[in-house]
Amino acid sequence: MQKKKPKTEREEAVLLGLVDLYLKTGKPVGSNTLRESGFQELSSATIRNYCANLEKNGYLLQQHSSGGRIPTSAAYKVYAKGVLDNDLVGDEDKKLLIDGLQKETRVIAKYLQQATDLISERTGCAALLTFPRFDHDLIIDIKLVSIDTKRFLCIIITDFGVIHTETLYSEKKLSSFSLKRIEAYFHFRMTGHDMPKLSKEEEKLATQFYKEMVLRHIVSTSNFSSEDLYKTGFAHLLNYPEFQDAGSLALGLSLFENTAYMKELLRNCQELKVWIGDDLSNESMHCSLIAIPYYVNKVPVGTIALLGPTRIPYQKIFSLLRLFSALLSEALTKSLYKYKITYREPTVSAIGMQTKAPSHRGKAECLLLEDKGE
Repeated sequence: MQKKKPKTEREEAVLLGLVDLYLKTGKPVGSNTLRESGFQELSSATIRNYCANLEKNGYLLQQHSSGGRIPTSAAYKVYAKGVLDNDLVGDEDKKLLIDGLQKETRVIAKYLQQATDLISERTGCAALLTFPRFDHDLIIDIKLVSIDTKRFLCIIITDFGVIHTETLYSEKKLSSFSLKRIEAYFHFRMTGHDMPKLSKEEEKLATQFYKEMVLRHIVSTSNFSSEDLYKTGFAHLLNYPEFQDAGSLALGLSLFENTAYMKELLRNCQELKVWIGDDLSNESMHCSLIAIPYYVNKVPVGTIALLGPTRIPYQKIFSLLRLFSALLSEALTKSLYKYKITYREPTVSAIGMQTKAPSHRGKAECLLLEDKGE
């Protein structure tokens, strides 16, 4: 049910002032404390009357009859709307974002991951970034790590800094020396240099592994139905009292783990948006999600989203996200132009298959399928 708006501008000002003070202190706010924090023209009795009315309309809670009041999700929504257009970026934050984001690089995926780590660190929130699929991304290395006697983790590292992992199976147990020789064989197949000495059995297995991984990579990069994404900063949430309870933490993080829900929520994000409390779930969720798109040549290509408690510095985070989006968009546009990198966005039909193929066969595919060893 939609909450009634505060009756007067002065009542709304009291609400915004109380929320602002609570965001700074984390303590229930009493009428005398609020009066001393910028409302000297009002008596404590008047402030108490305003607060009682705001409590009645669902904006404030009073945990004890003689205690101060704390904001509800409805109050945070009013506050967030009121400060949405404010600009509040400190000199230190501005310098760190500029230094961290204003760079041109070919390693696009690594750059985006580092950028997401940076905004997560500066805001103290968990962060999620969606991004399109970039073309011409060649495999530059393949590594093997033993999981158990017959399973191996295959790690693909690409030119743009993307890391893919796949699990491979061997009927025969392989020693660590055999794995290293197979890795060397992968390098030989990609470069044509330094053919390692392998037994016939090792060469047969290495050839099988190599072709399997290359084909899996080609399929995953050529056909996709949703944006790629990167998540980071979960540990930051442990710094908030709201997430000290394991259940509350799990409920909040379940948003980021529900990939389909997040992608759908962010897909039509065309400007800075904020979801608070029951905007995100019917359950009791003390979370806020703030998101903003970023661009290539003024065309939106992805979204950065931050997850935190409802008690976060909205003004600061709104301002940081706007600056982040502007700097990231500028740097990404320059990098793609400089290194002649193109990108594709997913296109999905009714049966969930990509309906529009890339306009050309990727250079990476041609190189990867070429047998340098023959």
